[in-house]
Amino acid sequence: MKRVAIITARGGSKRIPRKNIKDFLGKPIIAYSIEAALKSGLFDEVMVSTDDNEISEIAKNYGAIVPFMRSDKNSDDYSGTFDVIKEVLESYKEKGIKFDQACCIYPTAPFVTSDKLIEAYNVLNSSDIDSVFPVMGFGYPIQRGLIVDESNKIKMREPQYFSSRSQDLEPVFHDAGQFYFFDINKVLKENTLWTKNTGFIEINEIEGQDIDNETDWKLAEMKYKLLHEK
Repeated sequence: MKRVAIITARGGSKRIPRKNIKDFLGKPIIAYSIEAALKSGLFDEVMVSTDDNEISEIAKNYGAIVPFMRSDKNSDDYSGTFDVIKEVLESYKEKGIKFDQACCIYPTAPFVTSDKLIEAYNVLNSSDIDSVFPVMGFGYPIQRGLIVDESNKIKMREPQYFSSRSQDLEPVFHDAGQFYFFDINKVLKENTLWTKNTGFIEINEIEGQDIDNETDWKLAEMKYKLLHEK
């Protein structure tokens, strides 16, 4: 069974310029994803899909390969992750190379580790599922969320939970935004990385951070330092 790690790293980034290769505690942030994939020993190839020559060179310096550049069509603000993955797999197919499983790893996911990738791989291969990704629990019960009504007053979105204790409410999770490990044939058939037959691994709040702006970036660095001080 052949596996490929696909790290998706286009050059354009509006909110954080050059985000995918910006320095994160001493090295380009994309390096963490590359190194985790290589260290896991799971993949026949660890490749980076990019439209940017500088990203390509940095990726190669950290041990990834860039067998082809990403098309302009899938390099704008409207291209989805699944579109990029399909293009990568089709490009490999044109070269006569076929993989059975793949892991799409985001380039700004410094909390991804080889252990997490191996854990997801084991879940994928021990169950009859299509894909696996990391999830995090919301820090506050969303059932007790608040909204602003038409008269600009605050109220509960779900008032039936007004008197409920937090520990009695059902846990709710969100995508940690780190990676998707999947069976290629199954997700291509469903045309999505997240099918109705998807599994998960759970991480805690210090093991992940969305990075959409400079504040997020600083929080991620603080979390990373705290995590590794332990």
